[in-house]
Amino acid sequence: MKIAPVAEIKARFSAYIEAAKQGPVVVTRNGRPVAVLVAAEGDEEVEDLLLAHSPRLRRILDASRQQIAAGAGLSHEEFWRRAESTARPRGRRRSGPVP
Repeated sequence: MKIAPVAEIKARFSAYIEAAKQGPVVVTRNGRPVAVLVAAEGDEEVEDLLLAHSPRLRRILDASRQQIAAGAGLSHEEFWRRAESTARPRGRRRSGPVP
């Protein structure tokens, strides 16, 4: 993990993007952390990072945890039974009417 002030990051941004591939880079202003540069390998990883910091997703997860704690959740087996019953069949899509 590297730590660098904003002015240094601005002056050598490309170098710090490369450094982030080795580990997080903590950005400081007046000696205090204000941001973190984290390398992302592809769209899926970017989406994961964004979801991890989503207030809306956090509210959904918190509500789910409360429901489970209150006994209103599904068992593991029931969850998968329902998931499998609503899953689309896998395979090739057809472009025309099905014979």
